[in-house]
Amino acid sequence: MTQPTQQLWEAVLSDIEHEVSRANFLTLFKSTALLSLEDNIATIAAPSTMMIDLLQKRFKDTIKTAIESHTKTEVDIFFVARTVARESLPKEDSSPLFGPTEIQRPKMPVGHLPRVRADFTFESLAVSDANRLAYESSRNVAKNPGRSYNPLFIYGPVGVGKTHVMQAIANEVYSQDPNNKIIYITSEEFTNEVVEAIRSNDTARMKKKFRSANLLIIDDVQFIAGKDRVQEELFHTFNSLIDSGAQIVLSSDRPPSEIKKLEARLSSRFAGGLTVDVEAPDFELRTAIVLKKAEKFGYNVSMDVAKFIAEKEQDVRSLEGTLLRIITQTAASGSIEITEAVAVKALGNGGVKDKSHMLHAEDVIESTCSFFNIKPTQLKGPKRDASLVKARQIAMYLLKNELKLTYVEIGNILGGRDHTTVMHGVEKMETLASEESVLHEEIMGISKMMRG
Repeated sequence: MTQPTQQLWEAVLSDIEHEVSRANFLTLFKSTALLSLEDNIATIAAPSTMMIDLLQKRFKDTIKTAIESHTKTEVDIFFVARTVARESLPKEDSSPLFGPTEIQRPKMPVGHLPRVRADFTFESLAVSDANRLAYESSRNVAKNPGRSYNPLFIYGPVGVGKTHVMQAIANEVYSQDPNNKIIYITSEEFTNEVVEAIRSNDTARMKKKFRSANLLIIDDVQFIAGKDRVQEELFHTFNSLIDSGAQIVLSSDRPPSEIKKLEARLSSRFAGGLTVDVEAPDFELRTAIVLKKAEKFGYNVSMDVAKFIAEKEQDVRSLEGTLLRIITQTAASGSIEITEAVAVKALGNGGVKDKSHMLHAEDVIESTCSFFNIKPTQLKGPKRDASLVKARQIAMYLLKNELKLTYVEIGNILGGRDHTTVMHGVEKMETLASEESVLHEEIMGISKMMRG
């Protein structure tokens, strides 16, 4: 570092104070601290997981930009739940934040893993018939990695809690032995690792990284379909890890047998352990999730209010997002009691949420396919007939503008397409829709179909 940690953080906070509202600054930033800046990773302490969630969702980019403007280097942001008393910080700018005889860097038996949330544990997971098999099998895997079910393949639609289950495995294995090498990665990131290794002629390093893992977790593995070199590398990595007794956990939106363009040898290995599905959460499970998450954030919610929220949201991610919005409004009033009045206000329209806020990617896919009388497999497939390309680009446009998804997310949804392809499609539709009234009417027609 080019300047002391405390001095750097004070400068960063000074910048942020001019970027956010005073209420947000006093509520979210005043009680934070920069624990360290090592290897281009800024570790920031905040007093609660609720505050961390709010900082990550709303201000992570603001913090990152502020730090980088002072360090002149690109950094990654990592949050830890920890209270740091302001009076315990060093008084002199020339001192490090924590000296060797002072408070030591926190030992994080849970959550101190790249991209793994500390609060995604088995204890914080609400369980019902919809996810009980995945829950029980995952706990067995975490207790006996490499010996219970290997691989463990978890599948189900978006927003049902697959990521929570997998990260709970990672947290549990890490808590048993922090020396375990645990890799949690998405299939897109794995693909990027393979491509970069080939580009830099450094495949040996990449192979060593993945094949020395004690636990390898790959999320959304369906997106490697059709990528021959990536599948080849995963095949050999898979065999190496199984032979060494390491545990493999995979997730997908469908079972191995239904992933098209997946090599038969990989499909066979994916199905060689235990394959379990996670169903969409039923009303009872959604209610339990609201109660658990509210308790985790330190707020009280009655059963009636929890049911009210559960009626309005259909998947786990939407539930958490809605609850965080309600908690933010509750916190602004200085209360820890979530009332029905606050929930109704947060949801808007007298508690009946406008359907535009409940749209999912599948709504866009189904409506676009219905409008053009094509199948989802055609929309997501490789064919480039003019009619299919048009429908595909309209879907890209709607996913970007209606759901605010990133180009990478849209590419993954539409068959694993590159983000530059998506960017081109969205920009083309934006231009043409402003020039061609027929196309504009088609897009508006599909948009109306999505909303019933």
